[in-house]
Amino acid sequence: MCGIFGVLRKTQSDLNPDLLMSVQNHLFTLSESRGKEASGVALLSGNAIQICKDAVPASKLIKSKTYQELFSGLRDKNTANPFAVIGHTRLVTDGGAENNKNNQPVSKSGVVCVHNGIIVNHAELWEKFPSLKRDYKVDTEIIPDLLNFFLKQENDIAEAAVKMFGLIKGTASIATLFDDKNCLLLATNNGSLYFCLSETQNTCLFASERNILEQTLKKNYFKKIPGNFKIQQVESNTGFVIHFSGRKAEKFSFSGGNKIPVASSGKTYKIMDVSPNKNGGVVFETKKPDQAKIEKLIIEEFEENAVFVDKLKRCTKCVLPETMPFIEFDEKGVCNYCRNHKTAEKKGEEALKEIILKNTPKNEKPKCLFPFSGGRDSSYGLHYVKNVLKIEPIAYSYDWGMVTDLARRNQARICGELGIEHIIVSADIRRKRENIKKNIIAWLKKPDLGMVPLFMAGDKQYFYHINRLEKQLGTDFTIYSENPLEKTDFKSGFNNIRSSFSGKNIHKLPFFDTAHLAMYYFKQFLLNPSYINSSLIDTFSGFLSHYTIPHNYLFLYHYIAWDEKKINSTLIDKYDWETAKDTDSTWRIGDGTAPFYNYIYHTVAGFTENDTFRSNQIREGVISREEGLKLIREENKPRIESIKWYCETIGIDFEKTLKTINNITKLYKA
Repeated sequence: MCGIFGVLRKTQSDLNPDLLMSVQNHLFTLSESRGKEASGVALLSGNAIQICKDAVPASKLIKSKTYQELFSGLRDKNTANPFAVIGHTRLVTDGGAENNKNNQPVSKSGVVCVHNGIIVNHAELWEKFPSLKRDYKVDTEIIPDLLNFFLKQENDIAEAAVKMFGLIKGTASIATLFDDKNCLLLATNNGSLYFCLSETQNTCLFASERNILEQTLKKNYFKKIPGNFKIQQVESNTGFVIHFSGRKAEKFSFSGGNKIPVASSGKTYKIMDVSPNKNGGVVFETKKPDQAKIEKLIIEEFEENAVFVDKLKRCTKCVLPETMPFIEFDEKGVCNYCRNHKTAEKKGEEALKEIILKNTPKNEKPKCLFPFSGGRDSSYGLHYVKNVLKIEPIAYSYDWGMVTDLARRNQARICGELGIEHIIVSADIRRKRENIKKNIIAWLKKPDLGMVPLFMAGDKQYFYHINRLEKQLGTDFTIYSENPLEKTDFKSGFNNIRSSFSGKNIHKLPFFDTAHLAMYYFKQFLLNPSYINSSLIDTFSGFLSHYTIPHNYLFLYHYIAWDEKKINSTLIDKYDWETAKDTDSTWRIGDGTAPFYNYIYHTVAGFTENDTFRSNQIREGVISREEGLKLIREENKPRIESIKWYCETIGIDFEKTLKTINNITKLYKA
């Protein structure tokens, strides 16, 4: 889940070292949007492939002395020789960035590789090939080892790549250099890779997104490079071998493409790691809590509170308790949420197809953007758009640091299996997590249920980037897989805002309610000045993105029925979609924040968003009230491992935080 990019100059190319560095740095900087936790490049020049990487963003690595010296040395070398750069900006999944060996480019078995995506079955592949030795923790390591393994068998680059891709599960877009072969390999199983060649094919650029190449080609320095550059997508399940001299770029397909034998020409390259951080690097210290003590603290609190929660008056039709903000019961015990509920008729698949056709220019294929969290609703939605609507969408994900590795792996499973291009926008994750930490510490000084959504303010730029990408990509429409049953009025209810019972977009509030919400937050900031910290700008931009910018999307589940059993079975059976170990529910398992805030809501108010969700299902006639009660008893149990992960990830004291939450006055014990 990263960005890859690069530049190749063949012999006799017009791209001199100064231009190369300008192009390279521009590609590097633009690719940083896809990952800021680590970065690196591999430079092939003369008789060596030199690697420079570190656990810092690209914008910082570019300024380092090692990086500057690496490229300044090109001026002293024979410019008639080929040179190539492959680079990587990392969003960390497997293998922590603090160990620089886990960062990319990864060098192994004479192959230097950069990889965008996640290989979800790498552990199984290491077991399947015992002759291969695993040295690192990053999933990418299996790629160069497998490529080298198959190259030794047949000395055919295309065949080696096809066999390697045939074994992996997940997503992989790769660029590789070899110590004994004069070529660059580009290949992908989901189409998240673009490249462009000059008319002479002497110069090649590649990147994870078309827009990165488009912006680079617009730079003034490209006027010095003669010839036109046409951007091409490396389509899913295809690859290219781009030779350093002579032959033209050769395309191959994973389903029986042409053979591309590339024998050693006698030219070999020494692989050298010149990174400023070769072995260790940044060490992130976190206080390890006493696991048994914490589990006891959580379980005892939950069981003590359950005695009171079970006695709460609940609606006789749904499962909402008396602690729900602004709830009212009639003489039959039915709540106002049930009385005001209106079942929205599904518009139907044909109506959706008509709108898609209406928004698509005549005689053109639909260009669709699909926001993709990796959760169950968006995962099934992507399956539906590709396999039922027969549209080739571009998936988009915003990673703000609280997306779990489980969600990232599920994103890789779906996009890899469907062959769907995946655009990732990565925030500055370290800064985002620091902002969350500051707001939680402030909240703990003066707990208020109305301020809990502040913990999630950092993810709301998600909507800003949807609208930005719509314009950037020129898409005809965006299909959004928001589940209308997930409406959680209680979150704004704790801000003293009554539900409008409109049933409309759950991310929008009427104007006066939005103004009221802003004033509520402003008042809390005055009462608790600890909220006035470096996160304030991020919080404000999140508020604007969530509540004020247009959300003009096609909402998938306004047209087709949301069927939980069908969704779960499709994802698990067809895509081997991964579920969580600490809950039987498949909802919110990719959101690292949800277990924490639901623990707060249940501890203080006696219910969570599970209660509102199951109540909406009951009103729709999807499940019975008895089934709803049974489900919330299980789903509201604290997810201890996930809460622990959350506290450790943002760096707050687990035990102190839980004790503070547990000591808040309960709404059901008054």
